[in-house]
Amino acid sequence: MFSPEGPSLRELAVQALSSVEHGYDLLAPKFDHTPFRTPAPVLDAVASTLRRIGPFDDGLDLCCGTGAGAEALTKVCRRSVTGVDFSAGMLAIARERVKSDEPRVSWVRGDARALPFGADFDLVVSFGAFGHFLPRELPGLFGQVHSVLRPGGCFAFPVLAPPRPTSPAYWMLSGFDAVMKVRNAVWRPPFVMYYRDFQLGFVQRELQRIGFDIDLYALPEFGHRGDGSPRVRMVAARRRP
Repeated sequence: MFSPEGPSLRELAVQALSSVEHGYDLLAPKFDHTPFRTPAPVLDAVASTLRRIGPFDDGLDLCCGTGAGAEALTKVCRRSVTGVDFSAGMLAIARERVKSDEPRVSWVRGDARALPFGADFDLVVSFGAFGHFLPRELPGLFGQVHSVLRPGGCFAFPVLAPPRPTSPAYWMLSGFDAVMKVRNAVWRPPFVMYYRDFQLGFVQRELQRIGFDIDLYALPEFGHRGDGSPRVRMVAARRRP
C-alpha cells in the first residue's frame, strides 16, 4: 500500500489493532515509505525559519520517529541534537539512518508525557505527533516541554490550516477520526490517532497559561488560501525568562 516498499493493507490493519507503541514498532521498517512521514518540504521550511530566529545550540525532536526531524535539526543546532520516542522500533531505524553521518545526534527511548531530561535544551520541535495525544493530555505534554527548555528556549512545530467544511479533505479527516473513535470504544488497547482534535486556539491558550510567549510564522513555501491566510504556519513558543 502507498508504494511497493510500503506496508500492505493487512500490515496496516494489524498496526491499527495494536497499541500506539507496538503499532509503530511494527510499522517502523516501512514507515518512511508511507504518507505518515513528515514531507521533506515541511522539514526544510521549518528548519529555514528556525535558522532565521536562532541561533540554537541544543535541540530536542519530540516523538522523533525514524529521525527525519532530528536530521533536519542538524542544520539548525550548533552543538547537539537529541531524538526521543517511546517506540524502540522507530528509534532503531533512526539510529541506522543517521548514525554514520552525525555523531552529534543521540537517541533516547522515553515517553513525551514524562521526559527524562532537565532543562537541557534551547529548542524543542515536534512534527506530526500531536494527533497521538488526547486534548486533555496536551497541557501535561506542554508542561513537559516547558520543563526541558532553558529560559528563553523555543518550542516550534508546523500547523496546517484546517480544511474547510466544503472540501473533500475535511470529510475524509472527519471520517477517519470517527472510525478511530468507534474502534477505541470497542477494542483494547486504544490506538490514539486523531487529525482534527488539535485546535490551534486551544493550543495557544494552554501554551500561554503554562508560561510561553507565542509567535506565528507563515511558511511561504506553501502559499496562501483564498482568503489570504497561510496554508502552513510555524508556531514558535518561547519559554518566558
